[in-house]
Amino acid sequence: MSVSVNTYGTGQLDEERLVELVRANFPLTPRGMIDYLKLRRPIYRKTAAFGHFGRTEESFTWEATNKAAVLREEARLSAAQV
Repeated sequence: MSVSVNTYGTGQLDEERLVELVRANFPLTPRGMIDYLKLRRPIYRKTAAFGHFGRTEESFTWEATNKAAVLREEARLSAAQV
């Protein structure tokens, strides 16, 4: 799986470090993504009506921010070590 991060000059961390954080914290195999995002559920009628961006219902797992704290913590640790 290829992972690319481009912050267009706005990132507070090096883009290579961001890629490392993504790889370490998200399942990037096809099966891993399907399972993690629970993509086998019948929710597509809801998405067809109004899309998925910005939706807050529990069924829209790709809008979840449950990894934010872990990513923030790991980024600070790496920044302190550099």
